[in-house]
Amino acid sequence: MNNFQRVDSISNAHAGREFEDSAYKYFQGLGIPVSKAVSVPCGVSDFKKQHVFDLGNTQEGSKVIIECKSHRWTSGGNVPSAKLTVWNEAMYYFMAAPEGYRKVFFVLRDYCGKRGLTLAEYYVDKYKHLIPKDVEIWEYNQPNDTVKVI
Repeated sequence: MNNFQRVDSISNAHAGREFEDSAYKYFQGLGIPVSKAVSVPCGVSDFKKQHVFDLGNTQEGSKVIIECKSHRWTSGGNVPSAKLTVWNEAMYYFMAAPEGYRKVFFVLRDYCGKRGLTLAEYYVDKYKHLIPKDVEIWEYNQPNDTVKVI
């Protein structure tokens, strides 16, 4: 097994897909119609390029784009810096996405007793300057199938 492999999963990619499936079911349960792998034009200038979000809906009146991340603290309770760089990239794509979309960053709730924070709480505290105003950060407690908006 790779040192960076998630302990409870076949592969990190598999863990990500399973989390996306959980997110899909959660949004369907809320009555929010979403599809997987939704492509929208993104860009910060007149030039746009298609970017695929994990979940979304491009129908007028139901427009939503969702990025899902199931990252966790390191086993020693340290900050997973490289993974948070991926979160910053997601924020950039949300910023570059077209107006008129509800933007949801759907992350796994992972609490660190050593720090007294969840990973999402830590991220918001340290990186709030990179989070666009219109992005909602939803922290998903998988065992309870509940969400807390951070």
